[in-house]
Amino acid sequence: MTSQIDKAEFFRSLHTPHDPLILYNIWDAGSATAVAAAGAKAIATGSWSVAAAQGYQDEEVLPLDDALAVVARITRSVDLPVTVDFEGGYAADPETVGQNVRRLLALGVIGLNFEDQVVGGKGLYSIEDQVARLRAVREAADSLGVPAFINARTDVFLKAAPDSEHANLLEDALARAAAYTEAGADGFFVPGLTDKTLIRQICEEVALPVNVMMAADPENISDVAALGVSRISFGPHPYISLTSALKREASACF
Repeated sequence: MTSQIDKAEFFRSLHTPHDPLILYNIWDAGSATAVAAAGAKAIATGSWSVAAAQGYQDEEVLPLDDALAVVARITRSVDLPVTVDFEGGYAADPETVGQNVRRLLALGVIGLNFEDQVVGGKGLYSIEDQVARLRAVREAADSLGVPAFINARTDVFLKAAPDSEHANLLEDALARAAAYTEAGADGFFVPGLTDKTLIRQICEEVALPVNVMMAADPENISDVAALGVSRISFGPHPYISLTSALKREASACF
């Protein structure tokens, strides 16, 4: 695959309910090359891991230029579709979000996660505000002629209070899914949601392919796939696992 459009269309085709795309999240060119060699069908970054590997905290603390430099090295290192966890687009206003997305897609990227939490602030964007931001992402991709896969992430569950009942948040999540679909999203990502009954309900009621995040436990993949999800990712877990192993091995030498 050499065409960005070909990669984007192939990536889109991998989102199948009950037979999900598995994305083992990476953070630099080296980890991307390793995961590609392991047989991955696509490459996905995780913002937490990318930031940590460069010595930064998550939530867009890693400067945009530095983040894009990492992405550029990743896309040059693998001949697979690359989707990027682009957090909140490194801006609040739709116009700047669109500009930043065009810079990202110009690197050969074919998809991105785009979240509705107010990065560096409190709570989530209103549905109305996030719809405007999502439309800017879609328009940016269309302006470049790239059928980018926009994975609309809601942090309704991930950012909920520790004592919140996730079932009580379902109505808000479904309302956001419907609005994000109309705004041009291609997928719906619900990190923080682990209740299998609720995951199944979202898969049944949302028109978009549903993405869930889980720990990198191969034995649980089939169980989660049976719920109807179309995409499974692992967020920071691969990075944490690898660096923990590195620390253990290094400590044995001192």
